This record gives sequence, structure tokens and C-alpha cells, in this order.
Amino acid sequence: MGEHVSKMIQKRDGFYVLDVKGYVCPHPQLYMIKSLKELQPGNILEIVHDNPSSNDTIALICKKKGYTILETIDNSGVFKLKIQK
Repeated sequence: MGEHVSKMIQKRDGFYVLDVKGYVCPHPQLYMIKSLKELQPGNILEIVHDNPSSNDTIALICKKKGYTILETIDNSGVFKLKIQK
């Protein structure tokens, strides 16, 4: 994995992307929680990951915290989830 550090990038007003490909549980979820804390209500975070087992955990976290999953895409094992805070 080396020096890969996940980082949230703002793509446009209110829309951010967090790329955590290459990470395994629980890292995608931890980075997602940290990133969503920084966003304003109504902002959207797209989390991109390649760890299938993270999808269920991410869904549970979103439900518990009141976030909405707007879209889930599986592109040959690379997942993109759009989450609205």
C-alpha cells in the first residue's frame, strides 16, 4: 500500500469524493466517518472503494447516523456510494 493517504477532494460545491481503494475494513468506514464529520448537512460524499465487505458496514453506519445513500454503483469490483449528510 505504501504512502497512499486517502483524502477527500471537493469536486464542486457540496460534492466531495473520497477514494479509499486498496484499503480493507475498517479503514474505508473510518475515513468515511471522518470525512462526513467535516461536511455540512445536505452535502454529498462519494466514497470509492474496492472492498466488497465495506458496503454493508457503510450502509449500517449511514442508517445509524441518519445519512442517506443516494446511489450505489458496482463497476467490476470498484464501488461508488453517494452519501448525503
